[in-house]
Order: sequence, then C-alpha cells, then structure tokens
Amino acid sequence: MIVKNTLLNFKDKYIYQDTRYFKMSLDSVLLANFVKINLRDKMIMDIATGNAPIPMLLSFRTKAKIYGIELQKEIFSLGMKSIIENKMDNQINLICNDAKNLGDLFESDTFDIVTCNPPYFKTNNLKYENDDRIKSLARHEKTLTLEDIVIVSRKILKNNGRFAIVHRHERFIEIIIMMKRYNIEPKRVQFIYPKKGKECDLVLIEGIKNGKEGLSILQPLFVYENDGKYTKEIQGMFGE
Repeated sequence: MIVKNTLLNFKDKYIYQDTRYFKMSLDSVLLANFVKINLRDKMIMDIATGNAPIPMLLSFRTKAKIYGIELQKEIFSLGMKSIIENKMDNQINLICNDAKNLGDLFESDTFDIVTCNPPYFKTNNLKYENDDRIKSLARHEKTLTLEDIVIVSRKILKNNGRFAIVHRHERFIEIIIMMKRYNIEPKRVQFIYPKKGKECDLVLIEGIKNGKEGLSILQPLFVYENDGKYTKEIQGMFGE
C-alpha cells in the first residue's frame, strides 16, 4: 500500500512510500547530513536513490542541481511523486536506469559530489536474503556491487570531487581498499553506534578523487539514549 508520510520534521514536505517495501531509513538521514557540501558545488549525484530521500534532504543544504538514479521502476515512481508534490523538480532530477550506465549518461568529470546508500550484502550472504524481488535488489548486490559503485563514481566525479557512502561496519576495510584502488582517497570516517555500550553497526566514509593522503576519524555518533529516545545529535538532523 502506498502511503504519504511527512518528511521528518520538515514543514509541508512529504515522502511517498510503499508499505510492502523498505521505507526511508536513518542511514539516508545520516549520509545526507554527513557529506560535505560547499557553496561552489553545482552538481550532485545520488546512486541507488530509492524513493529519493537523500536528494530531498540534500536540497535543504544546497542550491546545487541534484540527480538521483534508481533501477527499480516501482521505487523510482514513488520518488518522482514526492519530488513533484514537494515542488523540488526544478532542483532534483531522477533517472530510472542502471547506475552502471552513468558513464554513458554523463560525461566524465561532471559531478562535484556522489553519494550512495547501497545494497549492504553480497549475494552469497543468505542470512539476509529476501524472497521479494524489490527488497532483494535493494538489500543485496545482485545488480550493483560495491566495486561497480566506486568505479562509476570515480568516472563521473570531477578531480577533487567527493564520494560519500554509508555502509555496514563489517565492510569498512573492504570499502577503504576499494576506494584507494580506484584513486578515491578516504578523508573522513565516522562510526555509528546504536547507543553507548553497544558495538558499532554502521560507518560513514567520505573520500576525494585523486586526493592527498590524510584521514580524519570523527567522534563516534550515538543514535539512541539509554531510555530509547534519539540523541540530540540525531534529533538535530530531523529538520524544524
């Protein structure tokens, strides 16, 4: 069933979601707040954009042109519906296509920033496998692998452009190795914890195409207080 939800606490902004599929997650909120954006940035691409939560959240931080690419038509159409209703279509442009084709759709060195909240699990990880096609493609690297993402990001990024990703903590080393392999130098890392005393479960990583070596590890970010409420840092990401 398609439902219309408010977009966090942003006044008069909405997001359309389908209760049969994955809804907008905190992961997208974290990434949209983590990535660095400068006034000179003019072009942003969000890979595997889903129903476009990241482009919509980024639109509150920048006047840059924002693109999102999503393979699955069912999810893409929800994003289009939200963007049109929110009157964001002058700034945000969604593309229904395979992200691996971005190098054909755009010239090299086009984007200042590429973001991605990708499928988290490899296809050999049956523990999290879902029988539903749409959920499975969103969760597993069936059509888009981590290497695919890094390769195409490097191609479409300008020199010194930024690549930012949110991912499962257990793939941290793999992501760092993959980024360096394709000359995206890791520059900023932040580990995300459910609450104090718990193990890390997510990581945010930002790198620069052809950047110089030098990595900053930011302070850890905790999602919940001991009473189950969101921390002030997380609440501050939710808008007005």
